[in-house]
Amino acid sequence: MKNPVKAPVIVWFREDLRLADNRALEAAAAAKAPVVAIYVHDEISEGVRSLGGASRWWLHHSLAALDAGLAEKGVRLNILVGAAEDVVPRLARDIGATLVTWSRRYGLAEREIDARIKRALTADGITAESFNDHLLAEPWELETQSGGPFRVYSPFWRALTRAIDPPAPLPAPKHLAPFALPAKAKPVALDALGLLPRIPWDSGLAKMWSPGEIGAHARLKQFIAEGLAGYAEGRDRIDRTHTSRLSPHLRFGEISPRQIWHAIRASESAAPKATPTDRNKLLAELGWREFAYHLLYHNPELATRNFAPRFDAFPWQKNAKALRSWQTGKTGIPIVDAGLRELWHTGYMHNRVRMITASFLIKHLLIDWRDGEKWFWDTLVDADPANNAASWQWVAGSGADAAPYFRVFNPVLQAAKFDPDGHYIKRWVPELAALEPRHLFEPWAAPPMVLSAAGITLGKTYPMPIVSLDQGRERALAAYAALPKT
Repeated sequence: MKNPVKAPVIVWFREDLRLADNRALEAAAAAKAPVVAIYVHDEISEGVRSLGGASRWWLHHSLAALDAGLAEKGVRLNILVGAAEDVVPRLARDIGATLVTWSRRYGLAEREIDARIKRALTADGITAESFNDHLLAEPWELETQSGGPFRVYSPFWRALTRAIDPPAPLPAPKHLAPFALPAKAKPVALDALGLLPRIPWDSGLAKMWSPGEIGAHARLKQFIAEGLAGYAEGRDRIDRTHTSRLSPHLRFGEISPRQIWHAIRASESAAPKATPTDRNKLLAELGWREFAYHLLYHNPELATRNFAPRFDAFPWQKNAKALRSWQTGKTGIPIVDAGLRELWHTGYMHNRVRMITASFLIKHLLIDWRDGEKWFWDTLVDADPANNAASWQWVAGSGADAAPYFRVFNPVLQAAKFDPDGHYIKRWVPELAALEPRHLFEPWAAPPMVLSAAGITLGKTYPMPIVSLDQGRERALAAYAALPKT
């Protein structure tokens, strides 16, 4: 007599597209039952923000990498389409699953969906277990001494480092027992999701990035070997390679913050010249990501509503032409244009340049930070629901820990300080490449003979500035001064 087939378990992948250090997957594997791995492409549930174009590109390749990794363990990734709160309970019932596991999400709409799914599964007698695989600490685990969530990063980081001792990352399961889905489950092919662009604008992304768990760990290893030493001082240099570029891998959960934490702490042999300050500064960047997620958890409208209500009175200017010039890297301000062109071509922008370009849009142009946040959401491969919104609000001054909120970055001085030889600008604004740095940062101030010798005609081969930096700054300061004090 044949042994009866044991009831399967479901592991639902979302923003944890990896095999190692995945507690939801580990729990499914530990059940010693056939495993059904699923990804639900849900673009119809109310309140769930659709991914931008660059993130969709990344998701396609990350799902392909996850499927390949699962196949090596004995199962395949089943891609399902529809409202998750319909798809997941129905599948669990149809296959007689006894357990469904997943990693937690922190947006309000996502949390409410997950809660409804858990209730539906429980009502059907199916166990539902969720895990923290995305953060170092849960948002409800940290409070100020007076109670309530943190609003300032520095005390948050101190509290976080006191509170946590991240456990060693889990290895990937050695083997997973497969389970054949019934035909009515209707999994779809990855290509059917239409995540890749119809017009092939993604060649720059493909050259720069390797989505997936293998690419994430290769990137971490390379950063530790080549970028960690000198990170504390070099991370703001636009022309150097001290940034980790792990953010898109973190955003899609191809690597966990626990894995990065332990790798940096254990990096003495791999990066002997890195100092404790270098390591702590990198870990503090993980801390800012944590802070952003804690803000999102307690402020679900972080991407659409001012964290500081007094900014509701800010006199934003509607200027579609100026916004388009900014989006396309045609503002006439070289460091700003270089950043926006890098973003369009690679799906990425150096963090210092993100601050410069955001400050220019918000303060020199007085364009609403939400317009910038939307553009980054569509064009960044690491467009993160917490970090993107929190960072834009920080620059605007409307967010948490935003003092001095009235700071206005001077893009000329920023370029001179962080790209002193002009390598970054010359790469992304090649029409200015013949200029020396002293003229490169502000070509409108260069003598006519210098511009002519470099083959530059302002207003034709390169734009004139769309706003006077001095006048824009004064206008911004006046707008900030007019805000209500509380």
